[in-house]
Amino acid sequence: MIQTDHLTKHYQMGDNIVKALDDVTLHIPKGSFVSIVGPSGSGKSTLMNQLGCLDIPTSGHYRLDGIEVSTMNDNQLAEIRNQKIGFVFQGFDLISKLTAIENVELPLIYAGVGSRQREMRAKEALDKVGLSERIHHIPAELSGGQQQRVAIARALITNPPLILADEPTGNLDSHSGQEIMGLFKSLYQNGNTIVIITHDEHIAEQAQRILRILDGRIVEDREVS
Repeated sequence: MIQTDHLTKHYQMGDNIVKALDDVTLHIPKGSFVSIVGPSGSGKSTLMNQLGCLDIPTSGHYRLDGIEVSTMNDNQLAEIRNQKIGFVFQGFDLISKLTAIENVELPLIYAGVGSRQREMRAKEALDKVGLSERIHHIPAELSGGQQQRVAIARALITNPPLILADEPTGNLDSHSGQEIMGLFKSLYQNGNTIVIITHDEHIAEQAQRILRILDGRIVEDREVS
């Protein structure tokens, strides 16, 4: 699913060069559940931007689902994101005036899918995350955990090969956070490839594999027993 080779990302800061990513080589097979963990400034957000096709590297290569994306332009990267990646963010990023089902339908609107099929697929996605009774509620009528479930349903709606979650429990209480992690585990058991970016060690330990990043380098890569 993910293959990076000697991936680097450097930024010019005055007379200095900051190595946000420094020679990162990793392989994440399809059907994996991986957490990438590290403190602020470690490079994990930069790595997420690379894996999410939100930026291109200074050097090195990145293949996503067999496609070389490290040399693509902005339009090509946008197309790859739409086709290959479902994003889940810390802040949910729901549109406040839209209902749960309308928020989930949005990626299909952009993809040109007809209204009847959009509604059917959105209902199926919301059912997968346990929100079939809340489809007509707007975000303000939902708890934080329920809002994140809507965001996960939206990420699933296009059946992307990769779910990329950036601090998905960061705005949730511990109980809601555990519910969301339980949902990710269920999705993983059903064959989804999931990569979670987090600074929370407890969240990281619930994945199948942990990659630890520090100073732009992978300093630990281990399976969780």
